[in-house]
Amino acid sequence: MQPHQSRFLDLALSRQVLRFGQFTLKSGRASPYFFNAGLFDSGAALAALGECYADTLLASGLGFDMLFGPAYKGIPLATALAVALAARGRDVPVAFNRKEAKDHGEGGLLIGAPVRGRVLVVDDVITAGTAIRESVGLIRAAGGEPCGVLIALDRQERGQAGERSAAQEVSDEFGIPVLAVASLDDLLAHADERPDLAAHKPALLAYRERYGVRR
Repeated sequence: MQPHQSRFLDLALSRQVLRFGQFTLKSGRASPYFFNAGLFDSGAALAALGECYADTLLASGLGFDMLFGPAYKGIPLATALAVALAARGRDVPVAFNRKEAKDHGEGGLLIGAPVRGRVLVVDDVITAGTAIRESVGLIRAAGGEPCGVLIALDRQERGQAGERSAAQEVSDEFGIPVLAVASLDDLLAHADERPDLAAHKPALLAYRERYGVRR
C-alpha cells in the first residue's frame, strides 16, 4: 500500500467518513462498514483529501486535460483536486453540472470551464454508475471525451446484476480506467497496521467473501 493510501484511510477514519458497525446499503446488503464522503466537511479535510486524489492521479500516469465533478459530491472533490494540482504547478480547468437546467443567467446544465479535450470525472464512489453515465453523456455532448474516472473508495463488491463491480462495469462499458485512491483490499491491509482496526477485520473478510468481485 502506498503512503497516500494510508493517509487517505487515516483521514477518512479520523473524520468518521469511514465507520464500522452494521449498515444497510441502498442495495439492501448489510455491510460492516460505511463510507460517507460528505463528512470531508472542512477546509483542512478537503485540502488533505485533494492531495490524496492528486497523488493517486499522478502515480497512474493517466493523461487528462481537465476535471469534471458530477453534482453534488463530485463538485467539491474535483475542486479540491484542482487546487492540489495547482499547488504542484499544474493549473487545470474544472467543470461540473447542475441537477436541473437553468433557464436564466448563464443557463444550461454545465458550469465552469468549457468542456473540451480529455476529461477526467472525479467522484466519491461508484454505486450503480448512474452519475458516471450521466457525466459521460454530458461531456460528450459538450464536445469533450471522458478519459477516466477517479474515485475515493472502491468497495470491490459485485453489482446487483452480475459478477463485476460497479467500477468494472463502468470501465468496461466506456473503455476508460476507473482509478481509486483506496479499495477494500487496502482497508484490510491497513487493518493489519492499526491494532484498533483489527477487531473489524473478520467482518470485512466475511463481507468480501460473500459479495466481493473475482480478482
